[in-house]
Amino acid sequence: MDLSLVLHSGDPILQSVFGLLVLMSVVSWVVIIARSRLLWVMKRHQQKFMASFWEAGDWQEALGLAERHQAPAAKLARAGADSLRHYRAHEGGGLGKAVSLDDYLVRNLRTKLSQETAKMERGLTWLATTGSVSPFIGLFGTVWGIYHALVGIATAGNASLATVAAPIGEALVATAAGLAVAIPAVIAYNAFIRTNRRFAQELDGFTHDLHAQLLTEGGHGVR
Repeated sequence: MDLSLVLHSGDPILQSVFGLLVLMSVVSWVVIIARSRLLWVMKRHQQKFMASFWEAGDWQEALGLAERHQAPAAKLARAGADSLRHYRAHEGGGLGKAVSLDDYLVRNLRTKLSQETAKMERGLTWLATTGSVSPFIGLFGTVWGIYHALVGIATAGNASLATVAAPIGEALVATAAGLAVAIPAVIAYNAFIRTNRRFAQELDGFTHDLHAQLLTEGGHGVR
């Protein structure tokens, strides 16, 4: 089926349906390609950083590695080090009396972990929306196209198979177009969710180990 023929022979509403589906497909593929590349780069940097971080000779060397890396775990390490320095600087004042080092580190690390996890979820809402909505948009285009074809047949007064087949066949293409947009979006969404879940678990484990290391570096323990 020639889609250009469908677009030219259809009415403005059917053309708008196809235009919307094309737009959703283009945006979805942009998101899929961008997220795939981002996750690949992030995973490579993350593995390299975590392998070298725990092999560092001391805390200063480990912190130097964190300053040079852009992996999510490196950002967590920098946030933890900044929190430790901030706590030490205000330990004699109201901050040190109001909350323990343990609680202060947990609060700041949890906030940074949430921010990094949220970054991994960008674009997933669009994929979920596209996967759930585009089949219904295609179905609407089919229903409208069939209705428009039947009106044309009634006006012409000719209901032969040759007359009915072409316009109804063109209308049914809208359903196929909706599925063609939805299926890649759903597959990509599920794949990204699974990858993000594993990545978040890895970050969560690193955060717990980092928290213990920061308590040791703080020299206070849990108060």
